[in-house]
Amino acid sequence: MKQFQLLVAGLLISITSIAQEPILNYDFTFKINNLSDTNDSMAFMANYYGSKQYYFDTAIVEPGGVLHFKGDSIQGGIYSIILSDKRSYFEFVVNEPKINMETKATDFVPNMKVKESEENRLFYEYLAFIETQSKQVETLKKQREDADDKKKEELESKLESIDKNVISYKLNFIETNPDLFISKVFKASAEPVVSDFLEIKDEKERQKARYIAFKNQYLADVDFADERLLRTPVLHNKMNYFFTKLVPQIADSIIKEADELVKRTKNNKETYKYVVHHITSKYEDSKIMGMESVLVHMGQNYYCPDKAWWLSKKKREEFCERVDKMAPLLIGKTAPDLILMDTNNQWQQLHKIEATYTVLYFWDSGCGHCKKVTPKLKEFYSEYKGKGIEVFAIGTEFENKDWKKYIKKNELPWINVSDNPEINENAQELMRQGTTTLESLNFRDTYDIFSTPKVYLLDENKTIIATKLMPEQMGDYLDHLIQSENESKDEKSSKKKAK
Repeated sequence: MKQFQLLVAGLLISITSIAQEPILNYDFTFKINNLSDTNDSMAFMANYYGSKQYYFDTAIVEPGGVLHFKGDSIQGGIYSIILSDKRSYFEFVVNEPKINMETKATDFVPNMKVKESEENRLFYEYLAFIETQSKQVETLKKQREDADDKKKEELESKLESIDKNVISYKLNFIETNPDLFISKVFKASAEPVVSDFLEIKDEKERQKARYIAFKNQYLADVDFADERLLRTPVLHNKMNYFFTKLVPQIADSIIKEADELVKRTKNNKETYKYVVHHITSKYEDSKIMGMESVLVHMGQNYYCPDKAWWLSKKKREEFCERVDKMAPLLIGKTAPDLILMDTNNQWQQLHKIEATYTVLYFWDSGCGHCKKVTPKLKEFYSEYKGKGIEVFAIGTEFENKDWKKYIKKNELPWINVSDNPEINENAQELMRQGTTTLESLNFRDTYDIFSTPKVYLLDENKTIIATKLMPEQMGDYLDHLIQSENESKDEKSSKKKAK
């Protein structure tokens, strides 16, 4: 059985109206000839939500391969009929209460007959056209593989002609059927056409201008106030491409674009929920340095002011507590000071360390990953100590006998500090005397240590300048910083001489 390929996954819906009312008393009939040959006894109707599909309804396969789906209400969007093998399916547009379609299980698209639903009839005329064009493209690309240069040029011309035909078909469809839901899909699916900016002579500047124009127009046709977008794959795909490929992976840039998108959802709470959740979850577990700032920003602005109506009070409080812990630990913030005892029972204060750069290293001697990272950190320290680097390593084990043993055995040469039961027993007196602080003794909470190792890189003012760096990355990162600082100094010196 041929599996129907998702032909609308790359499309974008642009709807200028407000949130749509549900379609009442829907009655959908599908007849799939030859379905009995596949031993199917049940089929499913599924709806998109973002990038995923969820079962919405089920139907028993009646004699002759007939499926009936009836219900009180259904929201508009693009839905699928999925056969019991969970792989074979076809899509249809839900934008009216009555739909009647017939096809063959062997090949859905070319055999589709839409008996009731003008929008789906036109939709499947388009899909059949696309399938024909796709086959031609496939044939031409195979011919191109072994063609000489002259023949390749001829084939490329034919491929370009097919692209133009598809674009022309869509434009004509939109012009002829301006009020159809699928017309709005086609209209918005086209990527922005931007100027060549030929008036800009410098190639790099010209490319930059094209990129900026493309990015600024990429989501221009999306109506984020219309929740029907949620029941198609296109909103997710468009947002994901925008934030992954078009927006620089710098926290400030992402935050700016995120705020702009959230503003556009103000007229629909469901779309607001999806956009806020999508952006937050995308950067919650990001491996890119500095993305914690995005998570904190989303939390402080869209969750913790009690705007996340979809979360229970408990869940929201848990999330906001985590955001509060992360907020002081972002790049650009001053690292919270720590005053802890070293292996010689001497108190060491983080903010009093005189170093150009300080590596703040939280670790556990029994942690498997730490056992791999610590020797590499030692190698890095040996190489860069002469360049003004210091390591302030905090053992997270409360009972630190093994911690001390590991330090001695492996000759860890930097500042090693931790707490212990005795210190905690005398915590009140030590804090009263000013020997240490509550934040220091609660360092696991202060620095949100829920796993080890955890690394921060601080500048001479103890400002956090990097996170998530491993020892093998630190050398290149510091070399780049030092080089940039030297170039900045040379530039300032040159300007002074010029004066």
